[in-house]
Amino acid sequence: MSDAFVGETMKTTNDGLKWAKAGPGVIPAWVADMDLPTAPAVIEALHRRADGDLGYPVWFDDPASGPLAEAFAERMATRYGWSPDPRLVRSYSDINQALQVLLHVWTSPGDAVALHTPAYHPFLSTLESMDRPLRSIQLRPDGDSWRFEVPDLSGCKVLLLVNPHNPTGRVFSREELEELAEHAERHDLMVIADEIHADLVYEPHRHIPFATILPDRTVTLTSATKAFNLGGVRCSVAHLGASGVREALDAQPPFLFGSAHVFGVEATVAAWRHGDAWLEETRALLDRNRHAIAARLPAGVTYRIPQATYLAWLDYGRPGVAEALEREAKVLLSDGAFFGPGGETHVRLNFATSEPVLAEVLRRIAAATL
Repeated sequence: MSDAFVGETMKTTNDGLKWAKAGPGVIPAWVADMDLPTAPAVIEALHRRADGDLGYPVWFDDPASGPLAEAFAERMATRYGWSPDPRLVRSYSDINQALQVLLHVWTSPGDAVALHTPAYHPFLSTLESMDRPLRSIQLRPDGDSWRFEVPDLSGCKVLLLVNPHNPTGRVFSREELEELAEHAERHDLMVIADEIHADLVYEPHRHIPFATILPDRTVTLTSATKAFNLGGVRCSVAHLGASGVREALDAQPPFLFGSAHVFGVEATVAAWRHGDAWLEETRALLDRNRHAIAARLPAGVTYRIPQATYLAWLDYGRPGVAEALEREAKVLLSDGAFFGPGGETHVRLNFATSEPVLAEVLRRIAAATL
């Protein structure tokens, strides 16, 4: 496949961050955005809204009564057998904002936060900047998957659970979640469950909402942005099962933290209610791509096929590989060192792209002299 052909294949119709950061001739496979067209149901919904009323929505003063909360509750019940109360839903611009708001109202500087590592690096940055010390629950290789042992969580205030896990793609089992629930109760922890990749779980694995196991201690965070590639619409959901957190938030000034805007709500509701046909086709492509990586990686690179997400976590056995691959292979990946303990020798590859582009990424990686 020629570089010219790949260049044509890679053309996009926007100026998104993923492609803008890549230098000339470099294929970006780093940030968690897809290279795929947006679901038609979402585009149609946004066009209808743009052609219609752009004034204050009817749910402006009470977002929990609006379509976003209702669509979230419907989706959780239909896909995961969980019936959350839509009255406990709040909206935020994204998961990172929601996390920071929750830590702000529920914890103080010096309060430790337990988190599986390696970890989604903006969460690590949040803990550092807010002076919430990390208590690492280290994920370790175990055959074709990952295992962990929970350390002593004394002194922690929060368990931040990312399930499905980013960057490893691990889907935690019921037994593992029940073990974490026991620790949360023993140490009086509030659980913030980031479940944003739940719609990207592959058979035979199943996503289990943590709130079905420990409802009274759990705040569930999710969004349509990963599964439906809507990062720019700025909309996420927090379901406040933990009453203390709910009361702490409700005591704040009503507009202090903002909320999702009308386009974000419109896109999310359309995705959750009308986008599943698109999602199934997309997930089938991602399923093929995750297996294609296993078949084409160079010898000596360790890769455990992810159980969820569109992120491949590749272990080269030494640090600094991301920089070398960008220079020698003209492929931009995420440096595993940013993901904290256990990530130093890894790179993260986003395989949410077309099969020809992924084939070229893998060809370049295989041909690179590192």
